[in-house]
Amino acid sequence: MVPMETKMIGNKIAEARKKINISQAQLGQRLFISSQAVGKWERGESMPDIITLNRLAEILGVDLNYFSEKFQSVANEIASPESLVKQSAELPSGKQKNKLSWDMSRGNWVGADFSGLKNLHEKFSSSNMQRCKFNGSDLSGLFLTSNNVVGCDFSGSDMSSSRIQGSYLSNNIFKDCSLKETEFSGSYIMGCDFSGADFTGAAFKSGGFQNNPIADAIWNRTSFNAIHFVDMIFSGTVDDCYFENCAFTRVTFRNSTLTNTFFKNKSLKRIRFIDCQADRMTYEFLKNGKADLTGITLLTPERGNE
Repeated sequence: MVPMETKMIGNKIAEARKKINISQAQLGQRLFISSQAVGKWERGESMPDIITLNRLAEILGVDLNYFSEKFQSVANEIASPESLVKQSAELPSGKQKNKLSWDMSRGNWVGADFSGLKNLHEKFSSSNMQRCKFNGSDLSGLFLTSNNVVGCDFSGSDMSSSRIQGSYLSNNIFKDCSLKETEFSGSYIMGCDFSGADFTGAAFKSGGFQNNPIADAIWNRTSFNAIHFVDMIFSGTVDDCYFENCAFTRVTFRNSTLTNTFFKNKSLKRIRFIDCQADRMTYEFLKNGKADLTGITLLTPERGNE
């Protein structure tokens, strides 16, 4: 790759990043690299490999061909309210009437109130959302990819069976949300309030989960794979959950009851357990990971001492 092409790709990365209104640091967080590395790309001093380019295309909401010199970019217009609703051209069964289809992808939404929104389905990708309201909305089956979501309120919304990929979520409110069977992958989630949220069957795959209030959240059949937890306090019941290849920085389980919960990590020494209880299986997983067990009481089987 000649220097001129490297510079061209750097300019395109910078242009696309600014269009979705994220900083070099935020882009670096989503790629799990430093902001300095992003700066070098944009200045043409270095270039991402093809795998990273694919990931960049997802985050920036562009086609991979965007990085080609021959690619002619199409202007990304900020969506207007008039363009939100369009009639679907497809009739699923040939008998049903056309249904309204919302398309809010590639939008720049600041301070909008979408409370009670329905029929969004999968179309909300590559958008910048700041200080928007989605209270009591039906967002089930939502597909969020490459989104920047900051300071938004989703309280009381149904976000079950959704897929959130390659997105940055910061300082949002998800109180009492249903996140059942929702999949979070390659996303960085920081400072979001999940108090009372239901994570039954949810899956977290690669990414960060930092400083998120989770009081009274429901953890049942929830799986975490390659997640970096930072400044987190778990409480209440953790049942039939799964932690594999996760990193823990200033993580505490306080007044928690852990049952049928699997831990497979190189070391669990950095987790604190305070006034917790665990069944025998979970206890042995923690013991194998060299966790400090002094704050854990082994649960007594319900039967056997009659």
